[in-house]
Amino acid sequence: MTREWERAAEQGNTPALRSQIRAGADVDALDRFGQSALMLAARGGHLEAVAVLIAAGANLNTTAKFGLSATMLAVINDHQSVARVLAAAGADLSIEGSGAPGFAGKTAAALALDRGRKELAAELAG
Repeated sequence: MTREWERAAEQGNTPALRSQIRAGADVDALDRFGQSALMLAARGGHLEAVAVLIAAGANLNTTAKFGLSATMLAVINDHQSVARVLAAAGADLSIEGSGAPGFAGKTAAALALDRGRKELAAELAG
């Protein structure tokens, strides 16, 4: 992942993301921690950037440290709208976290429930 691509995703800079996509950027490139642009945008709560990346065909189910997906990162960081958009786009809601207390064996729905987001948890549980 180029630093420009990473920065655009982290900042939710949709014009930069669109420009780089048009220039042939790999939408599924990973940063040094194994996170994709979609994961970075979801973690930051950048709804429009998430939508741009989904439209560009980003893999919704990439996981990185602790087995967390973009949907799970959105839930953990309390970006409920982002989690809902990812779920509606077809993200795999059966992915379970691993390795760390608080994440191991938990789906996005379970993580939402842990955070007191009962309505979101119900939506993500199907």
